Amino acid sequence: MTSPVRPEVEKYRPVTCPLVEDLEFGRWQFVPNAVSSGVRSIDVLLVPAEFQRLPERNLSRTVCVVFDVLRATSTMLEAFANGASAIRPGIDIREVLAWHQEWPDALLAGERDGLRIGPHLTGGIAFDLGNSPREFTRDRVWDRRILMTTSNGTRALRACQGAAAVWIASFGNLGAVARRILMSPPEELILVCSGTQESLAYEDVLGAGALMDRLASGINGARIDDSAHLVLHAFQSGKTNLLGALSASRNGRRLLSLPELADDVPICLTPDRFQFVPEMNDRGVLQCLGSEATTLA
Repeated sequence: MTSPVRPEVEKYRPVTCPLVEDLEFGRWQFVPNAVSSGVRSIDVLLVPAEFQRLPERNLSRTVCVVFDVLRATSTMLEAFANGASAIRPGIDIREVLAWHQEWPDALLAGERDGLRIGPHLTGGIAFDLGNSPREFTRDRVWDRRILMTTSNGTRALRACQGAAAVWIASFGNLGAVARRILMSPPEELILVCSGTQESLAYEDVLGAGALMDRLASGINGARIDDSAHLVLHAFQSGKTNLLGALSASRNGRRLLSLPELADDVPICLTPDRFQFVPEMNDRGVLQCLGSEATTLA
């Protein structure tokens, strides 16, 4: 096994997914340079009340891209970059603990109110990891399965499970997500902002807006809803100082006020550190699809 890259170096070096053997789990047929009519519609869901209605919709020709910038999807990207083999997102603590009976060697990860889930919430079981990207180091997660539950991000992922494909995104893999969309466009694209509690999260708005900005030149003719225009405008207004913009947001203020978590924020905002797009399979398990040059069978 190669030695871990020092954080100060890795921060500026794009990373491909180390473990890409399980590509058969991909559900969206990705064909570079495929002939396509392009994306027909783009919707952005801003609050949990919207993504909770997704199971009622026909998503058979839809790709859902889920953002939980602070911090679930950012942390999942870190985990895959450091060699995690799979992440199974759970709706609540009880579900994840039940899965642990099936996968007893899997790591338990998650947070409530931003802090690692402790024995007082589980009946005595301490989780191995919280929801900080700095916890998911190579020595902790290499070739490990992870069972994870967070306040919003894992709920959003599960709500999308009926889609043709479900991908996770954050600033760290914006370029890889944009390339995958533009090279093999889905008919319908939904950007899902996980939010915070039951409200909008500004960091997810900025993340979705940043992806819209990357897609702008390749989505001519698509029906774009008002929420997509809104997130694009928000990103373009704040892109010169994202950290400053988030310092005024609810989640940004909270994390920056906690010395043990403040360093997570700039990590989650660093763009294009990773050249892969994790996808959720039809069993609700996230796995890494490798770089943009990979063709899925």
